[in-house]
Amino acid sequence: MGFTALETERLELAEIGQQHKENIYQILSRDDVMQYYGTDKFTDPEQAAAMIQSFSKGFESGMAARWGIILKESGELVGTIGIHNWNKRVGRAEIGYELHPDHWRKGIAKEAVHAVLDHSFNELGIFRMGAVVFPENEVSLGMLQKIGFQKEGLLRAYLHQGGRPHDSFMLSLLKTEWKV
Repeated sequence: MGFTALETERLELAEIGQQHKENIYQILSRDDVMQYYGTDKFTDPEQAAAMIQSFSKGFESGMAARWGIILKESGELVGTIGIHNWNKRVGRAEIGYELHPDHWRKGIAKEAVHAVLDHSFNELGIFRMGAVVFPENEVSLGMLQKIGFQKEGLLRAYLHQGGRPHDSFMLSLLKTEWKV
């Protein structure tokens, strides 16, 4: 099965390639983006190249899928969104995303999440979508809860960033709860 591009009113969700290395680096090297990402910020563009390669390997192994969030209007890649920890046998995955701050609070992340959830529930056979979020990331928590995700609990010392462990919330949305 090949990679499936997705489309929304304003966005193209496309396969990420090495041509996107600079955009990915510009996003993931920012303190404000990486504050709640779960890993440290990038300090070298080759880290972006390695990440793009890992996206391809994750898809080839059937464990993940990652799309570039591209604005139709400009053709610019402004973030990524994807599913990981994908267990096809039980129909479970987790969603994650990041966006360049120039595009925060414009509904872009929500639009991309809707497209990936719709595809995941209706085409990929996923029944349970999880999301792991820093408790301090109130904007992302709020958006996910408005979409219908439910907070399940606190995962103690689940993420490691900045040389120390961090707690995170686990949220989930079931296919039977999904309303477009």
